[in-house]
Amino acid sequence: MLLSGNEAIALGAFEAGVKVASAYPGTPSTEILESLSRFSGVYTEWAPNEKVAVEVCLGASFAGARTLAAMKHVGLNVAADPLFTSAYTGVRGGFVIVTADDPEMHSSQNEQDNRNYAFAAKIPMLEPADSFEAKEFTRRAFEISEAFDTPVLIRTTTRVSHVKGVVTPGELMDLKVEPGIVKDPDKFVMLPVNARKRRAALEDRLARLREFAETFPENVIEPGRGKRGFITSGVSYLHVKEAFPDAPVLKLGMIYPFPEKLIRSFAEKMEEIFIVEELDPFIELHVKAMGVPCRGKEVIPAYGEIDARVVRQAVTGIAEEPAFAPVEVPARPPNLCPGCPHRGLFFALSRLDVFVAGDIGCYTLAFFKPLETMDSCVCMGASIGNAFGMEKAIGKDALGKVVAVIGDSTFIHSGITGLIDIVYNRGFSTVIILDNRTTAMTGQQENPVTGQTLSGEKTVEVDLPALCRAVGVEHVYRINPNDIEKTYQLLKREVERPEPSVVITEYPCVLLPVEKQKKKPVHLVILEKCTGCRTCLKLGCPAIEWVPVTEEEAVRLGMRPNQKGYARINPVLCDGCGQCAPLCKFQAIVIEEEGGSEGER
Repeated sequence: MLLSGNEAIALGAFEAGVKVASAYPGTPSTEILESLSRFSGVYTEWAPNEKVAVEVCLGASFAGARTLAAMKHVGLNVAADPLFTSAYTGVRGGFVIVTADDPEMHSSQNEQDNRNYAFAAKIPMLEPADSFEAKEFTRRAFEISEAFDTPVLIRTTTRVSHVKGVVTPGELMDLKVEPGIVKDPDKFVMLPVNARKRRAALEDRLARLREFAETFPENVIEPGRGKRGFITSGVSYLHVKEAFPDAPVLKLGMIYPFPEKLIRSFAEKMEEIFIVEELDPFIELHVKAMGVPCRGKEVIPAYGEIDARVVRQAVTGIAEEPAFAPVEVPARPPNLCPGCPHRGLFFALSRLDVFVAGDIGCYTLAFFKPLETMDSCVCMGASIGNAFGMEKAIGKDALGKVVAVIGDSTFIHSGITGLIDIVYNRGFSTVIILDNRTTAMTGQQENPVTGQTLSGEKTVEVDLPALCRAVGVEHVYRINPNDIEKTYQLLKREVERPEPSVVITEYPCVLLPVEKQKKKPVHLVILEKCTGCRTCLKLGCPAIEWVPVTEEEAVRLGMRPNQKGYARINPVLCDGCGQCAPLCKFQAIVIEEEGGSEGER
């Protein structure tokens, strides 16, 4: 069967007998849990954040279940606290953590290389090169986890996560650990007196893992012709094979710990060694630390994705043209969707002279023209802390000049503590929570605010206004952001309030299936009333088009001779949000049933 790397990991986990899986959605890892949730007998959940996901899986492992946590690369930063200590406690049931790196930053705020986490946390890491290996390595990871009493990291990158390949389903694996409560405080309670003992045990485990890596069948030398050899791993291996199909290659399936004897054995037979890897010189540094001469980042790019052409060009020094020239496509700048409720909020904010501390979500697109209403964006949950920090730096002069904007799912992920900080430390920042009833950016996943679980079951719905009041915010407001004027007036008042306040904008994402099925009014422009003032274009709605006209055309259409054009609403794109109509002071934008005809669009 053809599966993506993410789907293959889910199949491998199912075949390995995983019982509990937890994740926070994040590209390129999201489909792992979505795929795994379709298998019977596996408990799957969206956790509020990656730290909770790891903690849930570690607890289930303590109870003897095989468990899997999945996240994108930056998610492992959030989970780093339990991750490092889990290396000390070890496991009972096999515990596998998938970290999906994003070279080239297709959908991320940075492109960190999470192989460094394996080294820093002293946890073994496997790195599959394709979908077939993604499934097989997942099965092996659970075996290694239980055999060595350790969590195991699996690192994928965007290409492995999303590209499909042939995968062969396998037999269900036998479980070796009996589920149940087993009290073992010396192992699971990390008081210093116990942690010091476990630290020594950790070193002993690493020594055994290094020996294991020497004979691990996925660390393999592929003989070839010539004396130029390559050491590589993951998707970089495929690029090397495409660029130099006959060259000798040492392919590392276990990227940490390193099989030093195997590396030396390979290098001794070569006259020249190239280390081919994306992002950091992770293998290169360790190979050089062994005293093995090699070349790596002085020729292979240290950032972004690589491909066979890049590898071939880097090694030979001969410049090559790309095999496929970029296809000319019409320019289409990044933009919020037609009908997106966030557009109303950001348009209202654009009328205020405030610094907008933003957060991670599709609303970050408000950074682009014409809205240009996003002044900072650091990481999940950072907007509230950023705004409060500016407030503290500037003092009372910050009143009315700074707001924080954060999505509903992101607020639950890691924004709550920032809001508590504002209240506890007597700040006055205004926090705007964009509640669109989903985790939109990663593909409409459920979260604790939506009232549904990953499997679609009804559940308790977090009451955002009550939650904000519970942490001490006295001024909490809910508003429909499609009503731009009311939203503007509310924000104008609240940013001047010398106390903390929260404004919750409530309107569903237009891409939710239930929203797409709704029959909504289509708006159109009455040509005779349009003066070409362009005010409606300031919304940046993709449904509103500008039609330029010549002087002759303007006269023929009944316009002023010097009118340069008119606005037109594309009925296919119009979502009926109605944000545009009140902006037109000439009442040229109306609902289709209220006036106008097909020819007037």
